[in-house]
Amino acid sequence: MKKFRFGLLPRIIVAIVLGVALGGVMGGPWIRAFMTFNAIFSQFLGFLVPIIIVGLVTPAIAGIGKSAGKMLLATVAVAYADTVLCGMLAYGTGSALFPQMVEGMAATAQGAGQAGYEPYFTIAIPPLLDVMSALVLSFMLGLGIAYGDAPVMKRGADELMDITGKVISKAVIPLLPPYIFGIFLNMTACGQAYSIMAVFAKIIVVIFILHILILLYQFCVAGAVSRRNPLKLLWRMLPAYFTALGTSSSAATIPVTLRQTERNGVSKDVAGFTIPLCATIHMSGSVMKITACALTICMIKGMPHDAVLFTGFILLLSVMMVAAPGVPGGSIMAALAPLASVLGFGEQDQALMIALYIAMDSFGTACNVTGDGAVAMLIDKMFVRKQAS
Repeated sequence: MKKFRFGLLPRIIVAIVLGVALGGVMGGPWIRAFMTFNAIFSQFLGFLVPIIIVGLVTPAIAGIGKSAGKMLLATVAVAYADTVLCGMLAYGTGSALFPQMVEGMAATAQGAGQAGYEPYFTIAIPPLLDVMSALVLSFMLGLGIAYGDAPVMKRGADELMDITGKVISKAVIPLLPPYIFGIFLNMTACGQAYSIMAVFAKIIVVIFILHILILLYQFCVAGAVSRRNPLKLLWRMLPAYFTALGTSSSAATIPVTLRQTERNGVSKDVAGFTIPLCATIHMSGSVMKITACALTICMIKGMPHDAVLFTGFILLLSVMMVAAPGVPGGSIMAALAPLASVLGFGEQDQALMIALYIAMDSFGTACNVTGDGAVAMLIDKMFVRKQAS
């Protein structure tokens, strides 16, 4: 018999529901016990963030740089530009709509990071590097491996990536549900959970509409370039969309995305090159979600959220998404670095981001992989069709 698996999303939902349900009835000593676990786990996350950057960004940069050809550079440039654009679209939409949505609730939620139960004790686990040092080191090592003929370093970087991915999938991800349970337990006990959840119920609707608009704009551009009906192009990609919706994995959806992209007229060679590459570097849906949720939290907490600050955040976040490992929740784990270093998110803010992201993970993945087909059409037009003409 096939073994039943209780996935990460159901566990996160159960953790939130239990946290809200028990927050008003559980005694202070029990809540403090969970706060002690959260304090230690938060220190562990802070320690891991620079290691995640070095372990994942280094081999990603090395892999891109080593095979740097015109088609590769064009694909990376198009994917990165589109990812940044989607993040800016989320920021612009949020700046216009979100203030009215959080109005009247921000005052209640603003004290979420200050009030609440304290842990019995905590253990300081200082990170080995700060975020920017880790990012600069990753680029230095990645480019050095790519152009310096360093096979031993390359093998070491690949092994470090495997270790980092296993730590995330085997140690961090399984502990996220009790961590989020503790956060919502404390928030409910302090009377803040309901107002924050009411705000994000509205934000999720906006995010869902945004991800549909992103797909329409991507295929309108692809259709204009290829002089084909964008709605028909998008319709043919729907099998990839629904596969990603069910698997929440860009990698697992590659065969379907590849088949549907070829059916849209993209040459087999271009599709075979761009689709697997875009599965790791084209994260338009993920960046849109993270930007929208981060902007909401900034507004609720009264934190700075001006255009200059968020432009820098989106530019850095789009780089970090290249390093996102192929595990559920991997993208938000990679995003913790810019959330903390650029926006100044603390423990509770990061926990909210994790919960919200995972709750919408499949929609972001579906947006990512479906948009890969549009990127492939642009690359096909730039190289194959151009040479044919």
